[in-house]
Amino acid sequence: MTRTAEITRNTNETKIQLSLNIDGEGKSDLQTGVPFLTHMLDLFAKHGQFDLTVNADGDTEVDDHHTTEDIGICLGHVLKEALGDKKGIKRYGNAFVPMDEALAQVVVDLSNRPHLEMRAEFPSQKVGTFDTELVHEFLWKLALEARMNLHVIVHYGQNTHHIIEAIFKALARALDEATTIDPRIKGVPSTKGML
Repeated sequence: MTRTAEITRNTNETKIQLSLNIDGEGKSDLQTGVPFLTHMLDLFAKHGQFDLTVNADGDTEVDDHHTTEDIGICLGHVLKEALGDKKGIKRYGNAFVPMDEALAQVVVDLSNRPHLEMRAEFPSQKVGTFDTELVHEFLWKLALEARMNLHVIVHYGQNTHHIIEAIFKALARALDEATTIDPRIKGVPSTKGML
């Protein structure tokens, strides 16, 4: 069983082609037009053992909002599609990741009930040219389209780059755990019989 999916999404603001292989090797080919987001998605692929390809052309001359938001939408969409019926997956994932002085925790439930709970404060409003408020925008659209319950907790940190990097690495590791096939699980891990 190959757990892969791809999407092409064209709007007046962005044109995005994105593909994901859940059972990959941590390889990425990323052209986002948003350098900091490219860096974070590279980390995400590497630490989640996902193969991720993104080719995005967005209105970054305005700002990075539309491109970041729409990549989150596309990534969530392909994650949900690649998971299929979710039979045999662990469903839940939890990861703590330190990045120097920062410590982030991400907990996920691939529940088909979208929710984002985020407890994080960023000392700076920008990292390079990237608006840090877009982290919430990206994660919310990811959770919505993947239809997952996503909790992000930053326990502490002082450097905004380190905090966001810890979040993306923890997200990757939590999703890697949640998407793992457990041979002990027969069918879907829910008393409802579906996710």
